[in-house]
Amino acid sequence: MKLSWRPLRTLLPALALALSAAALTAPEAAAASSHDARPAAAAGTSVSSGWNDYSCKPSAAHPRPVVLVHGTLGNSVDNWLVLAPYLKNRGYCVFSLDYGKLPGVPLFYGLGPIAKSAEELSAYVDKVRDATGSGKVDLVGHSQGGAMPRYYLNFLGGKDKVNSLTGIAPNNHGTTLSGLVTLMDKIPGARNALGGLTPGLTDQAIGSDFLKKMNSVPDTVPGVRYTVIATKYDEVVTPYTSGYLTGPDVRNVLLQNLCAVDFSEHIAIGTVDRVVAHEVTNALDPANATPTTCASAVTG
Repeated sequence: MKLSWRPLRTLLPALALALSAAALTAPEAAAASSHDARPAAAAGTSVSSGWNDYSCKPSAAHPRPVVLVHGTLGNSVDNWLVLAPYLKNRGYCVFSLDYGKLPGVPLFYGLGPIAKSAEELSAYVDKVRDATGSGKVDLVGHSQGGAMPRYYLNFLGGKDKVNSLTGIAPNNHGTTLSGLVTLMDKIPGARNALGGLTPGLTDQAIGSDFLKKMNSVPDTVPGVRYTVIATKYDEVVTPYTSGYLTGPDVRNVLLQNLCAVDFSEHIAIGTVDRVVAHEVTNALDPANATPTTCASAVTG
């Protein structure tokens, strides 16, 4: 039987429209757009109002570039319309990549095999390090982008090039996807069929071969700081605690412990939430961290 992208394609535009529309309502979204980020990445030119500025040199206050790693079905622009300008406006050199592309599928990335995506991240980190003259980078990722870098750190030598990894609703230990994975496994051949179309999805399902390999070693590697920011309203990474890590130099943060009335779910926590953005800056610069509260949504 020939598998088709058509059913999935009917859902993707609606998801992208909702994500982009929500992000554009945030106060700092106007500071950057796809016209700021993508041409700069492609041409290697400086963009004063955007990110992916390869002429940016890290300052003494923020000595490492920040590499943003989008989530499943995201891309290097739409996932970061709030966080990228938020960090850039605070003096960071900020970069983002597209990874996990499938042939014939535009804009919606992170769908390829995750181990291969980790190789793409490895090459991109080297590109940023070369451009900025930095020995190490700080990684910040949403969803798959918060977990996939662990493969890079553990299996591809990334531990020597990364200072910290901050995962926003990361899928570190597999998801039941609110029970849908269990349902899928009751249908003979369903997991293999979906994996043939979108291995980046099935690699994240609880019990996948990819997760078995990634979690066959300790969660953390020496010398790298880890922060996980989770939301109890996560409907994609379920249970949300599967994102938490164990090991030295780990901070597991529940968003609702910072702001009890923050109802961000899986998409919002990684795309529009300024409370999260403030906590990300604390993770990047713990020596100068300030309390993250509900007021951070306004004051930053």
